[in-house]
Amino acid sequence: MQTEPTEEMPTDYPLAQPHVRQMQGYVPGEQPQAGKFIKLNTNENPFPPAENVVRAIKDAAESHLNLYPDPTCLAFRRVAAEVLKVEPDWIICGNGSDDILTILTRTFVGAGQALRMANPSYTLYRTLAQIQNAETDVVDYEGDWSLPAQFYAPPSKVKLIYLANPNSPSGTLIAKREIERHLGELTCPLVVDEAYGDFAVENCVELVNKSDKVIVTRSLSKSYSLAGLRFGFAVAQPHVIAQLLKIKDSYNCDRLSIAGATAALSNQAWLSETLQKIKQTRMRLEQTLSDLGFNVTPSQANFVWCQHPRKASRTIYQELKEQRILVRYMSYDGWGDGIRITVGSDSQIDAMLAILKSILGI
Repeated sequence: MQTEPTEEMPTDYPLAQPHVRQMQGYVPGEQPQAGKFIKLNTNENPFPPAENVVRAIKDAAESHLNLYPDPTCLAFRRVAAEVLKVEPDWIICGNGSDDILTILTRTFVGAGQALRMANPSYTLYRTLAQIQNAETDVVDYEGDWSLPAQFYAPPSKVKLIYLANPNSPSGTLIAKREIERHLGELTCPLVVDEAYGDFAVENCVELVNKSDKVIVTRSLSKSYSLAGLRFGFAVAQPHVIAQLLKIKDSYNCDRLSIAGATAALSNQAWLSETLQKIKQTRMRLEQTLSDLGFNVTPSQANFVWCQHPRKASRTIYQELKEQRILVRYMSYDGWGDGIRITVGSDSQIDAMLAILKSILGI
């Protein structure tokens, strides 16, 4: 938990590693602890998880909590393998996909080396490099949110490439065929971070079969309404997974999360119905924002990235917050800023849009 520094709480500790002392650390989205807010800032699913998921967690809570969980999450991997059309030994599980990203970075990137990421994108990648005392090699997106060919052919110092796809904050998608076209150029692993992949028109799991340099990561936080459970996984060829297993904590997923995640993936009907609701609301949100004069980037995720030409993004964020509506204000060096709005329920979006119109004087 991040705490605001005070005079009584020093912000430096000289016994920490020098590169850690220099880090700022990743800053997650606001999680208000008091009062009622409409939360449209951290891309949580507005719907409760499937009923069978809640039952599975309750059943797990009532039995065997005195015993360690399965360190390999075999029950989940079997279900996920069936859904994704791979074998269970192609999957590793983690305490949220951020845990998987940490394992990947520790496996492939050492001190003095580098990882590559696009900009703007998920800033945790940079933090993971800093933890390893490594560098970050940044390639800017083009104006149309495409990536230059150089992104896939890094210098030898780069040992890992991160590609958020769909990207955050833009919600844009690099087509699978475009990534496949560059597979032969890869000199290090390419992690396709599909935290929002279930909301997109396609994914890159198929590419894992074609190259052992492709690793796909997934999260159950967004599409399966399990942000509070913390469960993610990666798909890669078995000899890659074998290396990752050496790095992960012995029991990085607990009995409750394994039970809930397994039940969630078993209920693809719930997923399909929920995704359809979110996509319909996303379409309406994009259209309404455009009608209000916003520059809207078409999204393949469960959020929308936008800017208004006549009112500063930070001001919009602050005035919405004053009305107890949270969206995410984000600013990137060399790129600019904007606001990212989670696709909430229809009633949440209606309330946000009504206040947004008043802020714009419409």
